[in-house]
Amino acid sequence: MKIERVETFLVPPRWLFCRIETDDGVVGWGEPVVEGRAEVVRSAVAVLAEYLVGQDPLRIQDHWQVLSKGGFYRGGPVLSSAVAGIDQALWDIAGRALGVPVHTLLGGPVRDTVRVYAWVGGDEPERLKEEVSAQVEAGFTAVKMNAAGRTPPIGSPAETAAVVERVAAAREALGPHRDVAVDFHGRFSAANTRRVLHEIAPLHPLFVEEPVLPDQAHLLPGLVAVSSVPLATGERLYGRGDFLPVLTAGVSVAQPDLSHAGGISEVTRIASLAETFGAHLAPHCPLGPIALAASLQVAFATPNFLIQEQSRGIHYNKDADLLSYLVDTEPFRFVDGQAHRTALTLPGLGIAVDEDTVRAADRSGHAWRNPVWRHADGSFAEW
Repeated sequence: MKIERVETFLVPPRWLFCRIETDDGVVGWGEPVVEGRAEVVRSAVAVLAEYLVGQDPLRIQDHWQVLSKGGFYRGGPVLSSAVAGIDQALWDIAGRALGVPVHTLLGGPVRDTVRVYAWVGGDEPERLKEEVSAQVEAGFTAVKMNAAGRTPPIGSPAETAAVVERVAAAREALGPHRDVAVDFHGRFSAANTRRVLHEIAPLHPLFVEEPVLPDQAHLLPGLVAVSSVPLATGERLYGRGDFLPVLTAGVSVAQPDLSHAGGISEVTRIASLAETFGAHLAPHCPLGPIALAASLQVAFATPNFLIQEQSRGIHYNKDADLLSYLVDTEPFRFVDGQAHRTALTLPGLGIAVDEDTVRAADRSGHAWRNPVWRHADGSFAEW
């Protein structure tokens, strides 16, 4: 079996899909994308495909090594995301060729269900109580929310109180037996984070995500030391080398993205590294169905897994949603806030992509860009 063709599809709302076909007709799908830079990743996949065509698709680890390390210049979100989507597709091919789900190839399942959470509130959170209540009605036992929109370096008493009020509103709607995760999104300075962590700790968040920017990992030990709130990070880290310092700093939750951090191959290694630090895996995934399917396959086989993000109904999904490109939506029918292993019955990643719909969507494509925010004085603000 040889790789015969590598194709990419730019599909709304902001995703890039990759299709790899072998000479005997086995097809695997992946999702290589950097949100807001999908076209750039598409070009990177095309360059990497020059090496892949004609190769044995089942040599997944060897291909990962060559694609990640075979160029003199390595790393970064674009290359790592291109490799991630290709890696997902190769694991999909392997599972389909052997007639088993990917989690079987990863050593077999360690759980039968995977807890998932829903997003509420949007980029500049509002109407939280109503949105949280709707997710509780839908059966979810956990939600995630942004703590705030554009945030000054040091918040005023009113701005700090507003964050606390939002988390308190979510907690009231959830009650004591469900969870709220709070995303700081790298918008908070370390000083602001210390202050807000102290204020929201009594509301018992599941974790606080990206308490500082990813290039400020050296500040994490001080934040871990001053708060009982579990800290999480990783959506903008791309390999084991990036995760080592944040795990050493005492972060409780590692959040690699299966479409950014080298795919299934590297995220399983990141999970094993996290386990040695007593940290848990909660993959970042505000993306499409292929990325989520890959994440779930890893979750079923990972002992130190915590919870899975998913994008159904997320505020970014304007022109398409998580279920828009699937032949059968049953794999993503969440019951009581859980994804069930028995729902992903197909070999490989466990889903069937609607190829006709994908090809039609690619003809329109998209040019999604994240917003550029500014503070009241006109200076740049972290989004």
